[in-house]
Amino acid sequence: MIEVILLAFALSMDAFAVSIGLGVKNKCFDKTLALKVALLFGLFQGFMPLFGYLANLGLGSFISFIDHWIAFVLLSVIGAKMVYESFGENTEDEISIITNRVLLILAIATSIDAMAAGFTLNLLALNPFLSMIIIGLITYIFSLLGMYIGSRGGGYLENKAEFLGGIVLIGIGIKILFQHLFWA
Repeated sequence: MIEVILLAFALSMDAFAVSIGLGVKNKCFDKTLALKVALLFGLFQGFMPLFGYLANLGLGSFISFIDHWIAFVLLSVIGAKMVYESFGENTEDEISIITNRVLLILAIATSIDAMAAGFTLNLLALNPFLSMIIIGLITYIFSLLGMYIGSRGGGYLENKAEFLGGIVLIGIGIKILFQHLFWA
């Protein structure tokens, strides 16, 4: 259970960082926009792991002897990407108007890593549906919080959140690898 909470925390950091940026851009806390952002980000972040999980089920018997390596590489690459992006420019800086289309694109973009992470759910012996609910709920909460913090001038936290999420994903990947190499 702790693995799914850590995974949810790490995956939600992208949405949290983007939400902070959207909150900064909006300058005042707009409850309607915050709820819309949190709902979209939570839904996409919650459902995307299911696609990765189902893909792994279809390929599971063919790759079972290297699945721990694949999970390690996927989580490490996603984590490294998040760490790298934490030092760069923010996507929200390029957005001039926050429309429903923009929010949908951001929800998809921030949840692509969740689809790849869904591949690891069976390696962590997690219930995929419970995991989806927890990931979606934690992302919803972090997105709401991000919008609030951003609107209150907390933009400096944006990159730190993404960095921390990347480190946690790399740590989960290392745990999966060591677990299968040394404790299997």
